Amino acid sequence: MIGRGGIRFLLRRLAQALPVLVFATFVVFSLLKLVPGDIAVTLAGENATDERIAEIRALYGLDRAFLLQYGDWLWKAVHGDLSKSLLSGEPVMTSIVRCLPNTLLIVSIALSVALVVGVPLGMLAASRPRSWIDSGVMSFASLGVAVPNFWLAMLLVSLFALQLNWFPATGSSPFLADPVLSLRHALLPGLALAAGGVAEIARQLRSSLMEILSSQAVRTLHAVGMHPARILWQHGLKNVALNMITVVALLANRLLAATVVVEAVFAVPGMGNLIVNGAILRDFPIVQGVVFAMVLIVISLNLLADMLYRVADPRVT
Repeated sequence: MIGRGGIRFLLRRLAQALPVLVFATFVVFSLLKLVPGDIAVTLAGENATDERIAEIRALYGLDRAFLLQYGDWLWKAVHGDLSKSLLSGEPVMTSIVRCLPNTLLIVSIALSVALVVGVPLGMLAASRPRSWIDSGVMSFASLGVAVPNFWLAMLLVSLFALQLNWFPATGSSPFLADPVLSLRHALLPGLALAAGGVAEIARQLRSSLMEILSSQAVRTLHAVGMHPARILWQHGLKNVALNMITVVALLANRLLAATVVVEAVFAVPGMGNLIVNGAILRDFPIVQGVVFAMVLIVISLNLLADMLYRVADPRVT
């Protein structure tokens, strides 16, 4: 149960996160206004009269001052209204609700694979420093960092989808309608996204554990006869918990951003594809709405990491 101190800690972190949300959306809103061209002309058509273009600007509030436009958008956004698509007329919130589960499923698979594979590799390398095992793990980690996500995605599609026909090559399926089919669609994108995560967790965990295992306290435990496996689990992992929470939280944020490339390769209707198509078609409410949702997710992940800090070490303030 969260105590009074935990609630104050959470409220303080929320207060610190709100300016980040406002700043991020303001920057994106400003940059969209700098994009060449006039969206009102696009909506009205190439042969539209000046009067019709002026009507379009007035209809969508494009003729008002910049700060008034942003303020109006932000006020509606905090009340759950992210406006409507300029091209399809569909509420932006509806588009996000439809696409967000696909992105979150891919990120969840990638993060799970990164933890399940990266943590044992990091522990193995740290327990055998300067051995062939350590060198092999670090070489594998370097390869994982170097291989581009899009190249690995195309390789997985070619092998497991087109040649072996084990998984669908493109698209997605609603998780609630058919969980198995949804996972089959998301597994290859998740694996393509996980390669860099596996490498990062393995390298960071190895580095942190080796620092702990080489300390005087651990050498004393070895001297009194404590089993190395017990030292690794009870003392090594416990002392690197805070550092690994940070690594995993930052990794989750990066995976969320990296889905843009993977979703494009696998033609997944997720948040990445939604924002790319919105930017190409100059559908600014879509872009702004997706950015708003992404920033909220990142803030939520950071808040979760902060609360895990408190659980791992109540002294964190």
